[in-house]
Amino acid sequence: MNHGRFFLSKPVPMPSEETDGFIDLDRLLAAAKRQIRVVALSGVAGLALGVVYLLFTPSVYTASTNILLDDSLTKFAEDKPTPQPAAQAESMVLSEVEILKSAQLARAVVEAQHLQDNEAFLNPPVSPIAWAKSTVKSVLKVFSSRPPSTGSVEDAKVGKAMAILQQNLDAERVGRSYVISLSYSANDPKLAGAITRAYADAYLADHLNANFDATQRATVWLQGRLDDLRQRSQEASREVETYRAAHGLTAASGELVSDQQLSDLTKQLILAQADTANALARYNQFKSIVDSGPENAVKNATVPIEKGSSGTNTALLTDLRTRYLAMAKREQDISARFGEDHPQAVALRREEADVAKQMFGELTRLTESYRNEYEVAKSREASLRSNVGELSDQSSKSGQSGVELRALEQKAQALATLYQSFLGRYAEASQQRSFPIAQARVISQAGNPVAASSPRKTMTLALSLVLGLFAGAGMGALREFRERFFRTAEDVQNSLDVKFLGYLPIVGSAFRSKAATNGGNGAEQAQTPRETTIPRILRVAINAPASSFAETLRNVKLASDVVLQRNPCKVIGFVSVLPHEGKTTVAANFAGLLAANGAKTLLIDGDLRNPGLSRSLPIIPEKGLVEAVVGGEQRWQNTLLVDRKTRLAILPTVIRGRLPHTGELISGPGMRELIESARQSFDYIVVDLPPFGPVVDAKAFAPMADGFVLVAEWGATPRALVRSALQAEPQIAAKVLGLVLNKTDIKQLSRYGLFGSAEQYLDRYSSYYVEQTPAADKPANRMEPA
Repeated sequence: MNHGRFFLSKPVPMPSEETDGFIDLDRLLAAAKRQIRVVALSGVAGLALGVVYLLFTPSVYTASTNILLDDSLTKFAEDKPTPQPAAQAESMVLSEVEILKSAQLARAVVEAQHLQDNEAFLNPPVSPIAWAKSTVKSVLKVFSSRPPSTGSVEDAKVGKAMAILQQNLDAERVGRSYVISLSYSANDPKLAGAITRAYADAYLADHLNANFDATQRATVWLQGRLDDLRQRSQEASREVETYRAAHGLTAASGELVSDQQLSDLTKQLILAQADTANALARYNQFKSIVDSGPENAVKNATVPIEKGSSGTNTALLTDLRTRYLAMAKREQDISARFGEDHPQAVALRREEADVAKQMFGELTRLTESYRNEYEVAKSREASLRSNVGELSDQSSKSGQSGVELRALEQKAQALATLYQSFLGRYAEASQQRSFPIAQARVISQAGNPVAASSPRKTMTLALSLVLGLFAGAGMGALREFRERFFRTAEDVQNSLDVKFLGYLPIVGSAFRSKAATNGGNGAEQAQTPRETTIPRILRVAINAPASSFAETLRNVKLASDVVLQRNPCKVIGFVSVLPHEGKTTVAANFAGLLAANGAKTLLIDGDLRNPGLSRSLPIIPEKGLVEAVVGGEQRWQNTLLVDRKTRLAILPTVIRGRLPHTGELISGPGMRELIESARQSFDYIVVDLPPFGPVVDAKAFAPMADGFVLVAEWGATPRALVRSALQAEPQIAAKVLGLVLNKTDIKQLSRYGLFGSAEQYLDRYSSYYVEQTPAADKPANRMEPA
């Protein structure tokens, strides 16, 4: 059974196996098809376990009630109920849920329902899973170092009942509301309803008791605090008045007299500082003009002339400046018209000099006047500053005393405020004691359930089936993950880039039984080797020439003829990576097929360590390959055995001891001479070589071989091992003609092929094959020495 095209040149590189990054639906469907039986069996097993679980699991009934947390129930006791923030409200609801699950409430329910004396409650029927858990816990308790309980039997029963209650109770908030859903599960529906109602009653009673106890304790505590606060407030008020009188801290209009005087003087000081700064500015302005000299002072006296703060009149300076400017203008006109030496121009210049002298004298007088004003303002500022300093010292002393006074006043005020606050709380707590109203109410009364809440049969069976299918899918996926063997031609081409030569099906039991029978006959006829028969396991292709087994070997012959067409004699070695992959059977049947077709064929058993071909022969030869190679005068033709029917020549190997250097022997000069001599007499030389994975014999023989046929066992030989072995042996990989998958399970092969692949259509090929074999060997199928 063969697939693919022949090649004319041999690719040597061994690419590593790659996987596509995308999801291959064809591969997934093929894997699902292969593992469908495992998945189905797991689903059935899961469904069966679900049925067993339902049969042995007691029914559980659940009763539920809803409790609303309602602050509006206390509106008669509170004047203005304050709304709670969202986060605080959520925390409050969660706190109430924990109260429902508390041991205190569980004890109240146990005592109200007398559950510690109810044997049906204390020892209910359990499911297999619960029984297994309890058994494990009991075993672990034996090895634990926990000291034994010293309480009474009654306390032990109460504790067990509380534990059962807390285990079977479920309380949770309903959405984002203020409603708490409370449910209890039990094997008895009446007991479940009674316990749920008892829990609701116990919760409301606990609310009432908690409110009453809290207000009672608050009232007692507030009473004691009020007496203490009243006494302390009065003492603080007396201390304030005593201190005020002792330090003379008299106040007018709510402010001390010394503070008022200091404030007035401070305002006057600020005004005096402004006057001083103004006088200094005027003085500095006129002084800078006078200091520049008479001529510059008259030319640069461009500052505005105003009345000073002392009332000094500057009109004279203004008039002089006006006259000076008029005469200067007139003098310039006359000089321009009549010349600078004109008498009138000269007279005007003398008048200008006289006016300038008067202006400078007036500026000097004004500067001195502004200096006097500045000195007066400065003296007044110093006097006010001195008075402010004295009042500041006095105010500082009064301020220190005022600090102590204010501290005493604040203390007295705080105590008075605190007393008023506690007095109001005391009155409120006293009133709330007379309103024992809970802030919760039952809005859905618990009834006795009429249907079991668990186990849910439909859901349990569906879940068991789904879990079983998932488990089967997991096992199938694990099996597919561990699938690293050769199954299809695509595996060979993707992993090795080697020509795939076909599938060799598993040889039926008829061949094996006949071989065993013939082997027995051969042993009986060991004394007459000329009349012994070849085992039928080595004659499958000869006895069934129209079978798929023989067709695959014909494909191997065709591949060797195409690739080695220039070789008149073709030396073909049959190798495998691992032992027991059937290479000997393939090599013998291939050689027999060649001989049956009329080709001169020599079959050499080249496995010098484990000559399986020679051991399968019905006769025990006296000489073989070793003697032919190292025998000296011994000619190799004398060691041959020939089949009478096909004229197949066989060169066996006789091992009489352990050969230490088989690699040197099979690659030595003797072996080379033997092959070269056999090339002159045969068309095909088929060599059964040992596996090249554990030993080096095949590697040593590689230079003498024209090609290799690689034999791998279907579903047993790892792809990675063959790939790494060929990469490690490039001299063998370069001569590999192709790979044959031996021991193929044809019935299972179609499950590994992708949609549209040749493996999917193997049933259509069956009409072209005839797998039947003759019932027995004819007498002509004998062996004789050459």
